[in-house]
Amino acid sequence: MAKRYRVIKRNGESAALDIAKIRKVIQWAAEGLDINPIELESKLEIHFRNNMTTGEIHATVIETSLRLTSIEEPDWRILAARLKLVDFYKRVHMARGIAYEYRYPSYCQTVKDFVAKGIYSPVLLEKYSEKELHKAGQFLRQEYDYDYDYAGISLLIKRYMLEYDNQVIEMPQEALLTIALLIEQNQPGDVRLQRVRDTYCMLATRKISLATPILINLRKPNGNLSSCFITSFDDDTNSIFHTFEQVGQISSGGGGVGVSISRIRSQGARIRNSLGRAGGVVPNIRVVNDIALYFNQGGKRAGAVTVALDSWHLDMEDFLELQTENGDQRRKAYDIFPQVVVTDRFMRAVENDEDWYLFDPHEIRSKYQYELADLWGADFEKALDHLYTEVAVGRIELFEKVSAKGLYKEIMKVQIETGMPYIAFKDTINRANPNKHVGIIPCTNLCVESYSVVKPTRIGPQQFANDSISRDVEPGLVHTCNLVSINLANLDDEEMPGVCETSVRILDNCIDITDVPVAEGQRHNELLRTIGVGLMGLADYLARRDIPYVGAGDAVDRLAEAFAYHCTSASCKLAAERGAYPLFAGSDWSQGLILSREREWFRDNAALDWDELFERIAEHGIRNSHITAIAPNTSSSIVQGCTASVLPIFSKFYIDNNSNGTVPIVPPFIKEKLWHYQESKHIDQRVVVDLVSRLQRYVDTGISMELLFNLNKNISARDIYETHIDAWKKGCKAIYYTRSIQKNSNITSEKDECLSCAG
Repeated sequence: MAKRYRVIKRNGESAALDIAKIRKVIQWAAEGLDINPIELESKLEIHFRNNMTTGEIHATVIETSLRLTSIEEPDWRILAARLKLVDFYKRVHMARGIAYEYRYPSYCQTVKDFVAKGIYSPVLLEKYSEKELHKAGQFLRQEYDYDYDYAGISLLIKRYMLEYDNQVIEMPQEALLTIALLIEQNQPGDVRLQRVRDTYCMLATRKISLATPILINLRKPNGNLSSCFITSFDDDTNSIFHTFEQVGQISSGGGGVGVSISRIRSQGARIRNSLGRAGGVVPNIRVVNDIALYFNQGGKRAGAVTVALDSWHLDMEDFLELQTENGDQRRKAYDIFPQVVVTDRFMRAVENDEDWYLFDPHEIRSKYQYELADLWGADFEKALDHLYTEVAVGRIELFEKVSAKGLYKEIMKVQIETGMPYIAFKDTINRANPNKHVGIIPCTNLCVESYSVVKPTRIGPQQFANDSISRDVEPGLVHTCNLVSINLANLDDEEMPGVCETSVRILDNCIDITDVPVAEGQRHNELLRTIGVGLMGLADYLARRDIPYVGAGDAVDRLAEAFAYHCTSASCKLAAERGAYPLFAGSDWSQGLILSREREWFRDNAALDWDELFERIAEHGIRNSHITAIAPNTSSSIVQGCTASVLPIFSKFYIDNNSNGTVPIVPPFIKEKLWHYQESKHIDQRVVVDLVSRLQRYVDTGISMELLFNLNKNISARDIYETHIDAWKKGCKAIYYTRSIQKNSNITSEKDECLSCAG
């Protein structure tokens, strides 16, 4: 019956609808999948009409297969992906102006053409001979494309494949092989192509996921590869404007920015040489907000910035109202991500329902010559005791006494309304800082998993001499970090050492070839060589092994230790080859500590041979001052076909309505392991805190821990409060979003993931 229909071919000609041709493509796409192609054929007839284009018919077949996707038959989404690839390959060949073949064209010729067009970096032809490119092209395997599901391949094509003349011109395996060549460009000649192959295979088989700046920018000429940056305001006009410039430069390069603003004097503080009073942190934050909107991430979306304020700052209450709906709209900043930095002293005051004092940092600095924002631990507590004494005798002009618990309740109230502010546990973070000899960590990055020492750039007043203008500049440090994530869904336990070694090498290589958008970030890269190897797909890893998320503590302990051991070992191996990071001397690493712990801790708590690793680090040092960090991976997990990060799944099956249409999302092992996937909305969030804290013992930087409270389950404010206290006491370093499901509704306060941290 369907053969009566006429179709319009790509060249405009009319022809009879050929069902046999459609059947052949469907059968090819269904190969190896647990579905019956006849079921799809039987549902197509009702969608046909006369004079449909072949493109419309192809889209109809894809849409029908997506509608067939369910928990019972999840493989339909993979069939849909393969059908999308057929159309995509044709479009790419047309965009390149070459005849269509059902295979990738010559890789070497593609590189030459793309370099000539300015699509690929000329480094490829400078570093590799034609013979080497031909050999590398033999590594490429088109069949790796067929493992993606529809959501994954659609996002990969739309967001990450390069364009020319507004047409996508690149195919997935070309992108991954080119990335591997550029990552390994400076490796020794006798092992270089071997390492290219290793890196390509890890990327192509989706065992390692690259952060977005690497995945998008590495193939282009002169691209930034770093995901995470943190800078800091100094309380000086020159520093303030310099920091604004830094935020703009980083945002335009595609990086996510953390900004510590705790040094800025509070509203009402005195201004030097003036009878006026300062406007506080809010006007500065509003400028940062607008910079993030203007200097967007590579023209793709608004820049993403978290602004952090210490909990003792006098402007804290105004800070908490930045994104609430009520109040003066002139004092709002809806496009930044607020972060409150809290100390152990504050958390104890909250727990014990004690008074808490808010201060102006400028007054403290002027009267007592110390910077409250630079203190943590015992030094902060000593300073606070001194300030409380000074308040009691009337020597401090600007302060406010509040209830610590009342302030924390206000933080929680705003979190329920907006999902933020993030919470950073300053003392926990700085106790684990291996570079205490260099400085402090003032706050976290945008996704709360990556941070290290940050110092503001101090710029002196203008000096005039011999018709020239100069300034004294004390260069600062802007935290800069590159990220990848290991996809646990696709990893067998025995592969962990090799995947960790490749991950660390990828990131260390990226440090040497990235174009950092700010000089202070380049300086940080060179001196501290901070990297962040993360994990994703933990829920899949556990389900695959028949381990429920609730009760997975022992399994997570073993996994976390192996992950930390092999990543640390890989960085030590690189130190033996290339040297330790320049500021290694004086660090925790140099003083016989790993993860800021002595070897006795590992003897008491660990199963692997850490003694041997201690000895190797004592001999060779460590290449990277920070090595591991677990990012949220919300969008990149879709590309990777796994669950995000180390959190439980939100839903076993859901429909994502986006620009690609109605797209079904299911975990990779849902059909075989349905009952081992446990949804976050049905899990006590203290279980999440416990597992994250177990991972945190072995992760030297941070973990993007998101908490989800289902208010349909009679969750009270006290439950949320106790979960936060539990996170602090168990050693979690930060709390990312605090989300809630309102009664009889879906998740609220959802924000887009930082594109930069989508490792």
